[in-house]
Amino acid sequence: MAFTVDEVDRIIQMAWEDRTTFDAIQIQFGLTPGEVIKLMRAELKPSSFRLWRARTTQRRTKHLRLRSAEVNRFRCPDQKNS
Repeated sequence: MAFTVDEVDRIIQMAWEDRTTFDAIQIQFGLTPGEVIKLMRAELKPSSFRLWRARTTQRRTKHLRLRSAEVNRFRCPDQKNS
């Protein structure tokens, strides 16, 4: 898939957000978690990629199946609707 610069920026932003699941990225952009990892590896500096991977590995909020049922949204309430 070819994404615009703005779309790539949004995917990276969503991937860095703790509460945005990989499932939400897949719904919005059609990328599997493995494809998100590949995109992040290609777009980030190696040190930033390592920090991101360490942050997201086994993080319950990044995986919808592991997330608490109380959290039922993609977006933070403070996020703009644009």
